[in-house]
Amino acid sequence: MRAVRWMFRNRSTGRITIVQWPNVSLWIVLGVGVARALLDPTGAPRTVLDAVGTVAVMWWGGDEVLRGVNPWRRALGAGAVAVTIAGMVS
Repeated sequence: MRAVRWMFRNRSTGRITIVQWPNVSLWIVLGVGVARALLDPTGAPRTVLDAVGTVAVMWWGGDEVLRGVNPWRRALGAGAVAVTIAGMVS
């Protein structure tokens, strides 16, 4: 139980924090996902949406790594960055 508290305890408030209300970068990611689903763009619009989404995910993940409120949030951000980089490489 100590490990769970350590992993999920918000270092600022002392409360358990697993998810948080989305910040600007995550709202952008969600907006890009909705736009891609509803509009199903091709060509340049798809490329622009993909680029904006990638930058926003990297921004969100990097912010979580640097300023996440607990180890879980930091690991989540690192995982998002790693998966995004792996997707760009493959």
